[in-house]
Amino acid sequence: MFFVRIMNDMKIRKKLAITFITAAGIPLLLCGLFLTARLREVVVQSTLVQVSNNVDRVQKRTAELIKVPLDISNRLMNDNQMKQTASQTYNSYTEVIQQYHNYTNIREYIQLYKEISGIRIYAINPGALNNWEFMQPTQKLLDQIWYQQAIAQKGVVGWNMIQDERTNAMELSLIRSFPLAASEQKGVMVINVNKQRLSAILEQESFPTFIVDSENQLVASNSIKGSEQEASTLYSSNDILSLAEGSYNISLDGKDSKVVVATLQPNDSWNSLRMISVFSIAEITRDANYVIFLGAIVIASSLIVATFLTYASALLLSRRLQRLSHHVDNVRSGSWKTFLHIDGNDEIGVLSRQFNALVKDIDRLFHEVQTTNREKSLIEQRQNEMKFKMLASQINPHFLFNALESIRMEAHIRQQDDIAQVVWLLSTLLRSSLETNSDMILLETELKYVQGYLDIQKFRYEDRLQYQLTIEPEIQKIRVPPLIIQPLVENAIIHGLDHRAEGGQIRVEVTQIIGGAQIQVSDNGTGFSAERLESVQQELASPANDSKEQRIGLRNVNDRLVLLYGKASVLHIESSYGSGTTITFIVPGGDDID
Repeated sequence: MFFVRIMNDMKIRKKLAITFITAAGIPLLLCGLFLTARLREVVVQSTLVQVSNNVDRVQKRTAELIKVPLDISNRLMNDNQMKQTASQTYNSYTEVIQQYHNYTNIREYIQLYKEISGIRIYAINPGALNNWEFMQPTQKLLDQIWYQQAIAQKGVVGWNMIQDERTNAMELSLIRSFPLAASEQKGVMVINVNKQRLSAILEQESFPTFIVDSENQLVASNSIKGSEQEASTLYSSNDILSLAEGSYNISLDGKDSKVVVATLQPNDSWNSLRMISVFSIAEITRDANYVIFLGAIVIASSLIVATFLTYASALLLSRRLQRLSHHVDNVRSGSWKTFLHIDGNDEIGVLSRQFNALVKDIDRLFHEVQTTNREKSLIEQRQNEMKFKMLASQINPHFLFNALESIRMEAHIRQQDDIAQVVWLLSTLLRSSLETNSDMILLETELKYVQGYLDIQKFRYEDRLQYQLTIEPEIQKIRVPPLIIQPLVENAIIHGLDHRAEGGQIRVEVTQIIGGAQIQVSDNGTGFSAERLESVQQELASPANDSKEQRIGLRNVNDRLVLLYGKASVLHIESSYGSGTTITFIVPGGDDID
């Protein structure tokens, strides 16, 4: 409820802007973040698969490369001439040189196979010479771990980084011990793998890739960091070169990176080599980040344009509503002639046209109410005039009532009971007329006044006047305006029967109808001619005026009925000359008529 109240208090511009941001901006932002994270994940996984495939390829090509020195070592293991040359006793240097010259297998292997860069045979033989093919191991060399491992493995192949005594460079070498001829001692053969061939394998890879021996020494690298020594120092310090087979997440120079490690276990070898490839997540996601950056620009631009359009639409809508509100204020201040023009067929345009129609109807009703009030005031004025005209002695009514009572008593003393009765009826009628105001009275009370008036006229006309009053009991309690039937009866006597020598009959009938009562006053008098009837009907239909010639009668009754009940209660006159007149009208019934 609090949120709804806040939204209701906001301007439409702010409300639409918040709605747009909530309904479009936030979901779009969440989708962008999700897709960005997913894109980065896909790129990283794809690169990881690619690196794994690259490492497998390096592993296979390296295996093919070191297979050559492995085959050569197998041949040398079965080369008795090599063993004889390394272990025989020489009597002179000439004999040594001649024997070395006659043995050409090593030189042929080096020339024939580019996968190797050198072969050295180490054997303890005091009479032999060093010619870079057959070497006398020094005590320092005998103390080397790799040399001792080769002797201990009894002919099993090993792979180690060994310093070449000729070039002083560290080379990946096959080491393998072999038995010397006619001796229980053992020699060690060392076959260097061509470093350029190893580097050529790694140079084809797009990510930093290394080959490491079992002692975590860097064998070869395509790293862009410079020399292999620098690369070895860098990656050893980050414990990369010592990782076992698998994939790892590491931090390298403050950058998140991935490491993929594969193990190469050559046939008949007591140790192995490992292929290591490293890639930086930031570098492989650089293109993806660029695409994401472009997407963010496009999304941001779209949101800005959409926000601008939303604001412009909200501003247009707000201005149109403000114009409508301004015209409503004008109408509230009493300016009924205002006219609102708003283009468009949307809800606001339709509302503006309905507003114009409403103002027009209110203006019309306002004038109708003013006219009705004037007519009501005029009718009340005429009703008051009617009371004064009926009682000429209204200036001192108590004197008039006392005088009438004295006349009635004198007539009664003289046994003139009919005159006494008439005087009493006149006194009662005058008293009720003076006491009657604009309040509604019961229908039965109105008929009592009518009967009193007819009894007085009966005294005047005697047998020339006959009357009949009929009312259904169910509608006696309906409230009607005072003096609403008596003027019609008076009009019937004066204009209908006064000029007939034989007199006539007056009939008042009140019957129940749906929603009220129907009152009918009829006579068998002279009636109206067609021209007179039309003139009377036109007079009743015309607006009321302030003419002094206006008399109590049809017009007064008709105006009061229309004012109180509407046009459904107007007087209906039916008459023809010589056949009498019938006047009918309807009054609604119910407790709400007061």
